[in-house]
Amino acid sequence: MNSPQPLTRREFLCGFSLLGLAAAAQPLSLPGGPGRPYQLGIYTRPWDQFDYRVALDGMVEAGFKYAGLMTAKGKADEIVSPDSSPEEIAQVAAEVQQRKLKTISIYGGAFPVAKSVADGIAGLKRLIDYANVCGSPNLLLGGTTEPALVEPYYRVVAECCDYAAAKGVGLTVKPHGGQNATGPQCRRLIERVNHKNLRLWYDPGNIFYYSNGALDPVDDCSSVDGLVVGMSVKDFKPPKEVLVTPGTGRVNFRAVMSRLKKGGFVQGPLVIECLDPGESPAKITAQAKKAREFVETLIYAG
Repeated sequence: MNSPQPLTRREFLCGFSLLGLAAAAQPLSLPGGPGRPYQLGIYTRPWDQFDYRVALDGMVEAGFKYAGLMTAKGKADEIVSPDSSPEEIAQVAAEVQQRKLKTISIYGGAFPVAKSVADGIAGLKRLIDYANVCGSPNLLLGGTTEPALVEPYYRVVAECCDYAAAKGVGLTVKPHGGQNATGPQCRRLIERVNHKNLRLWYDPGNIFYYSNGALDPVDDCSSVDGLVVGMSVKDFKPPKEVLVTPGTGRVNFRAVMSRLKKGGFVQGPLVIECLDPGESPAKITAQAKKAREFVETLIYAG
């Protein structure tokens, strides 16, 4: 397979001419409104045994306005990947728009840094282009669990920060195992890149998960002051499970949010990532509604 390249102008405009989505190219504005500084969304992941359109329908039914594009049933795990075609991404953007949702975050998955830094840069730039097409203000990166790839991975990210900023796309990394499993580790990697367009997407469930339940995110999150711009709302149950509806597991979300606010995270996206598993879309959507109500109570009551 050929290495992905950044979209040419012709390719970039192709999706819009096919589906009339020129407005979607504008970066998403995120005013919280009086008393509502956070944008509450949900990723496609809970519905990922189904087509992504099923997830989008579930989001609407559960009362969400913001969609996170992550995984779904199909030819690849991620809805948006460097190997996606411009036409495929334009169709995704159209499906979101038709449901009057706004894409708040895209999980970018892997880019081909294992081939070379140049291939990695081309792949990440294509992901950035696709985030722009979808109107997403955030491209979420998982980092790498390969020790030998840490240096080239973050060299690629550093090379792409200005490109992403010019497209209106913020880059974030999350706690995700390997050398970015904890707040202090993520801080070191972000400081290595040293660019204001790379920040942290906190994930309290993963702090528990990758420490085998030993590190409480309430303690960990004091290490990320000034870095957090969004959060994957993810819970955890021992011994090692994150497919949990938020508010029913071990994460003390009220304490985590209080500490993150103290550290400067007073506005931004809160995107639910996982729910209790369900064998039908209806059961998953019911859990999504329950999770939305929990997070709304958490951040807006009182």
